[in-house]
Amino acid sequence: QLVETGGGLVQPGGALRLSCAVAGVTADYHSIGWFRQVPGDLRDPLACLKTRDNSPRYAISVTGRFTMSRDNAKNLVYLQMNNLQPEDASTYYCAVGPDHVHKQCILNASKYNFWGQGTQVNVSS
Repeated sequence: QLVETGGGLVQPGGALRLSCAVAGVTADYHSIGWFRQVPGDLRDPLACLKTRDNSPRYAISVTGRFTMSRDNAKNLVYLQMNNLQPEDASTYYCAVGPDHVHKQCILNASKYNFWGQGTQVNVSS
């Protein structure tokens, strides 16, 4: 089981750091991803990395503002979000997936099969 924390209300231009606890996942996985979704829309990929390295990939929409990282000792994955804007308001999810075929992680929700419950981020003045 994945558990996301760290969401909340922030003013435009502010920052938040989301955490995802992955210790509860017992299935084998090779990729970890961050996504967000607003009601009525598809789940939007933000960042991902392969468990065998620490080289995240980012969606164009968040490149330069969001940073994904891991603390293996704590079994935590983070998403540092800077310069948040109203359009970043969403429910944010972390997920893991079994893909071991591709050398790079895939920024596509269909490649991930275990999901957290999400944490809400609101951006408003």
